Amino acid sequence: MCAKIVCSQCIKYYESLDKARDEIQRLRAENKRLKEKLSIQERKISEGYFGSSTPSSKKPVKKNTVKKDKEKNRGGAVVGHKGNGRSPITKQIADRIEKIELTSPCPHCGSFDFIDLGDIGERERGVVDFEIKVEKVIYELERKKCNGCKKIIQAKAPGVLPKNLYSNNFLAHIATEHYLNGIPLGHLERQTGIGYGALINAMHRLGDILKDVPEKLIEYYRNAKVKHADETGWRRDGNNGYGWLFATPNTCVYRFRDSRSGKIAQAVFGDKELPGVLVVDRYAGYNKAPCDIQYCYAHILRHIQDLEKEFPDNEEIKIFVEKSATLLAEAMNLRSLPIDDKEFYKRAVSTKEEIIKTMNSEANHAGIQNIQNIFREKHDRLYHWADDRDVPADNNFAERELRGLVVARKISFGSHSDAGVLTREILMSVLKTLKLRTKTNTRIAFKEFLDKLAENPKLDIYQTLFQKQTD
Repeated sequence: MCAKIVCSQCIKYYESLDKARDEIQRLRAENKRLKEKLSIQERKISEGYFGSSTPSSKKPVKKNTVKKDKEKNRGGAVVGHKGNGRSPITKQIADRIEKIELTSPCPHCGSFDFIDLGDIGERERGVVDFEIKVEKVIYELERKKCNGCKKIIQAKAPGVLPKNLYSNNFLAHIATEHYLNGIPLGHLERQTGIGYGALINAMHRLGDILKDVPEKLIEYYRNAKVKHADETGWRRDGNNGYGWLFATPNTCVYRFRDSRSGKIAQAVFGDKELPGVLVVDRYAGYNKAPCDIQYCYAHILRHIQDLEKEFPDNEEIKIFVEKSATLLAEAMNLRSLPIDDKEFYKRAVSTKEEIIKTMNSEANHAGIQNIQNIFREKHDRLYHWADDRDVPADNNFAERELRGLVVARKISFGSHSDAGVLTREILMSVLKTLKLRTKTNTRIAFKEFLDKLAENPKLDIYQTLFQKQTD
């Protein structure tokens, strides 16, 4: 009887022990789930809904700068570096030499009785000065009567388009400052004293003169060996819209539309098969491009790094992220290394094989499998960089060229009218391309083009603008 009682108590004890063990396991699993959920929430709070891919303007909270050890992170040159110092201003490089006479009394005794020191009585002092001044000029144009046809002819005003109040130098300054350097028109109004509306009308007229150039830039873009594309938000008259960029190493074409539909990109690419490779992120709007596509490794790398942030305690993810992130970074940096083509392609093949091996390896975590599926399912869009050194493994070029538009959006909140957005589309395409294709100052190059157009209104605008273009 006693043995039966002990046995019964043991059974109850072990049953309670099993229940406690099950409860501990459940609580541990619940604790892990809540930690992961909390980690996701904290990440969304600090980085935004899209993690590291969230635009800076959409991030709710930006992390404070970490305070660094001042002794270990001192600025300036390396200890022992002699330095170059400030270059003196000599008479040979001075733009203006002005003699300043001594008109004030002696600061020591107040006397005006001075002794001339002759040739040594001067001391040179170099100064860097700056002045922006709008000059109102009247050209007195000579008029004469032609002895041959008996008609009256007159001289042309230099550096100004027909029937235009503003000089080509002025127009080039306003256009490059606003559309290239992102200076608001309101600031340029205060700088020049010319009214806001007058500046807008002057830019509209420039846009009308250059309206046919973007279509020819698109033709050039289509036949380029390496093409880039990207897009960002751009509002029009308070309504949401998008700014699209289609670029090559020496061409930029902008499109501003109300939609992010793939039809916008398709209109630029056209329907015919195109040569070269298009480098983009994985946005589906570019899927129908009639050419080969290379996905940007930088975007994929951010997704991989986000995986580690979402599951910081998962050992399998840590190993995968460390391996894959290193390989993708190596692929992106490889073409910029100071090595010959033979060495490049040797390393490219090795890196490509390692990436394929990593992405085809067995994985248990669903997040790793999602990343691997990108490389398995889109194999034909991920390795063009290894076959041709001219093709980058990232889309950083397009993002850099789009950065000016992003800054302009944050300052101006977009365009205020259809005419304004069309003018911006034309002038940004022309000026950005001119900047990429000419080695001289863009403002000077644009001013020289306007001067030639003033002399001959019938010239070929595209050829005159980009006659120094290099492939």
